[in-house]
Amino acid sequence: MSEHVSASAEAGRVQAGGSYEKGGAGLTDPGWLVNTDPDRVLVALDGASEREETLAAAVYRESAHLHRDSGAGARRQVLALDAARYGDRGLAARLAAVDVKGEADAAWSVEWATGSQVEPRLRNALTVHDEVIEAVATGAVEGRPVAVTGSADGKVRIWDLTTCKQLGEPLTGHSDGVEAVATAVVDGRSVAITGGLDGTVRVWDLATGEQVGDPLIGHDASMFAVATGVVEGRPVAVAGSGDGMMWVWDLATGQQVGEPLIGHRHEVHRIVNTVIEGRPHIVTGSMDGTARVWDLTTRKQVGEPLDDLSDTTVAVGIVSVDGRDLILTGGASPMVRVWDLASRRQVDRLAIEHVPRVCAMATTVVHGRPHAITVDFTGTIRVWDLSSDRQVGTPAVGHTDNVYAMATAVLDGRSVVVTGGGDKTVRIWDLDTGRQVGDPLTGHTGPVWAVATTVLDDRPVAVTSSGQHRIEMRVWDLTVGREIGEPIINRRDPKPAVPLSISWPESEFADLPNWVVDMRAVAAVVIDGRPHIVTGGRDAKVRVWDLTTREQVCEALTGHTYGVEAVATAVVDGRPVAVTGSRDATVRIWDLTVCKQLGEPLTGHSDGVEAVATAVVDGRSVAVTGGRDGTVRVWDLTTREQVSEALTGHTHPVRAVATAVVDGRAVAVTGSGLTSFTDLGFVSWTGIDAEPVGTVRVWDLGTMQQIRSDAVTPLGVVAVDMTSDGRLAVAFGHEVAVLARR
Repeated sequence: MSEHVSASAEAGRVQAGGSYEKGGAGLTDPGWLVNTDPDRVLVALDGASEREETLAAAVYRESAHLHRDSGAGARRQVLALDAARYGDRGLAARLAAVDVKGEADAAWSVEWATGSQVEPRLRNALTVHDEVIEAVATGAVEGRPVAVTGSADGKVRIWDLTTCKQLGEPLTGHSDGVEAVATAVVDGRSVAITGGLDGTVRVWDLATGEQVGDPLIGHDASMFAVATGVVEGRPVAVAGSGDGMMWVWDLATGQQVGEPLIGHRHEVHRIVNTVIEGRPHIVTGSMDGTARVWDLTTRKQVGEPLDDLSDTTVAVGIVSVDGRDLILTGGASPMVRVWDLASRRQVDRLAIEHVPRVCAMATTVVHGRPHAITVDFTGTIRVWDLSSDRQVGTPAVGHTDNVYAMATAVLDGRSVVVTGGGDKTVRIWDLDTGRQVGDPLTGHTGPVWAVATTVLDDRPVAVTSSGQHRIEMRVWDLTVGREIGEPIINRRDPKPAVPLSISWPESEFADLPNWVVDMRAVAAVVIDGRPHIVTGGRDAKVRVWDLTTREQVCEALTGHTYGVEAVATAVVDGRPVAVTGSRDATVRIWDLTVCKQLGEPLTGHSDGVEAVATAVVDGRSVAVTGGRDGTVRVWDLTTREQVSEALTGHTHPVRAVATAVVDGRAVAVTGSGLTSFTDLGFVSWTGIDAEPVGTVRVWDLGTMQQIRSDAVTPLGVVAVDMTSDGRLAVAFGHEVAVLARR
């Protein structure tokens, strides 16, 4: 091993003015990208001009907020994976081969990866807040562009957008989360106005970081929206609250202007200012499903409300197209509605596929053409050219929402990966080429939570489960890419037998009608020579289905006290069994011939069991489980005892487990990562300073030792599998990737 030192590193130096010096190979030299100080590289990226340079810049920026503060070894892995996500497998291979001083060679290379979530327009990501960032606004301080952010931790932060560094310490004063931020100029100084769940609106001097005056208080309702404007030459702030009322304050005096504006029936989530016929107006969006226009001078509502025809209107924008002022509204429905500001009539709509809800919106002008930027609750950002009503950019190839499950199979002699995700689709991928096989398999009415593969009538099939508006399983012929027969519908219970999660007491569910319970886990098994499916759901029940007749073969198996998150099957003493893991932190073994639990629950995990797989080690059947406590445990299914100490090292909840036989030895593959807001609780109670990345580990089940170094992903790992030749299939975020041993 040798430290990367080359002429290209010197050629990649940054000039005093911040531009990248031409004539060197720095930006296209993988070693320079991996080993050079990230701050230096990020400045140099602005000088990229040639195609290879701009691609390298996009790859580096994609996950810079994660690898910027990590070591060069981890950066090498993340950059290689991101290069594959951008479709450059050659660059991915070169990055994986870079020497890093003091580090072993990279254990994994990236054969291919999908690029559903990559965004070449990304410039940087700012990460310091301890909790969810709820609001962002931009402004200028001493001539430099800044961003002001507010978050659920109650803090306000100021960022220099030129250096992407935080300016000073966080601004504190709110006693609860900050939900809204706006900026203005008052008496020649730049200020930020913030609204919080504590019911206050506060004004901050952006140059000094000090609060200006006392908090502005309407009453004790939470403040969800803030905007600024000028009325009769005086700067004002307008704030909307949780009870639908809005207040106007004079920012120069700190005094409330007139009585509150009343009209909305529920909380106001968005306020946008505009000028109509020379007079200042605001447009407001509310959880009551309407948008309203207000004249700030007369303090009156103008015209009738714009009814968004959805449960909520939380996103509002204003733009001028061909000389006509338009209002854009978004909410619970999968579309953005376009209204003529003068006539108050809907004139168009932007249909957005697979989006459960538009949660934020902004408008701007690009090259003289009006555009809208929309954000949905999956985190997807879309840009729309409003002159043509078309989305800007290339549609993503692959899942358009999180991947939740995967399984491997052999199809016509080639290995494939079958994945299911939150976009309600099932997709088949060629393991060698990374190409999607055929069109997505559609039909599910909710997110696809689980996938299993098996053989039915001598044909490879996939069984997938979902649950949202109804609970269903579907069987797919993988050879022809079509569904076999009708879906298997699990009849909904009048109410769940147990609560959905540990934090919700059962009494809260007493009055919930038409309760739907997700099928979270699926596994295939053969019973008496016939293919069967075992499912686990969030109702804490385990069910067994005959795959040929599509009928449930016995009463639901009960015992778990919280939702069943994982199922695997095995053969113990010649009898088929199911092994289930639950949010109740237990593992249970079920005899599938008689549909009864075997022995007492297996305990050891200190929090929910998220993943289960089975294997045969030295002639004995074992189960491998992964938990929210970050541990991996191995259990002897005959003695029902834990084998050795827990396997530790993961610093996040272990979401995925798979087993395989590679080079004649049984191995387990485990994947971890923070994948949802609820996972933030894991960080708080463990005290671990966990980064939002995923980790994959491979364990020798004979020695109970880790083999090969970690594989690192830029997002939390939700599913893994391994082939007999040692290739890893990994799902993280919307993406699927295949890694090979180096």
